[in-house]
Amino acid sequence: QVQLVESGGGLVQAGGSLRLSCVASGLTFTGYAMGWFRQAPGKEREFVAAIRRSGGSTDYADSVKGRFTISRDNAKNTVYLQMNSLKPQDTSVYYCAASQAWSAGLRREYDYDYWGQGTQVTVSS
Repeated sequence: QVQLVESGGGLVQAGGSLRLSCVASGLTFTGYAMGWFRQAPGKEREFVAAIRRSGGSTDYADSVKGRFTISRDNAKNTVYLQMNSLKPQDTSVYYCAASQAWSAGLRREYDYDYWGQGTQVTVSS
């Protein structure tokens, strides 16, 4: 079965950095666009970043643009989210997701077919 397993979350001070990883199995990784979403307590899950199959096209939420970088290594079936200049408002559970859609914008939850279990990121002030 398809599995997406996130790692790399933790506690970091404001201004610090973390790199999240998501390893995919049970699917043909190059056949999927990948995305990262996050959900803070009491809030809806929101789009963070997405990357197309080849890695040549990326998209970011305005709130993270210039601070976060999404990338993928198709040889390792892995998508990454490098997070720099972290702020307390970045505190959330971060989820990776896989999408078979070709023309979707990749900013909506329903664009995605599979989801990981999430990894907690906590940024202290």
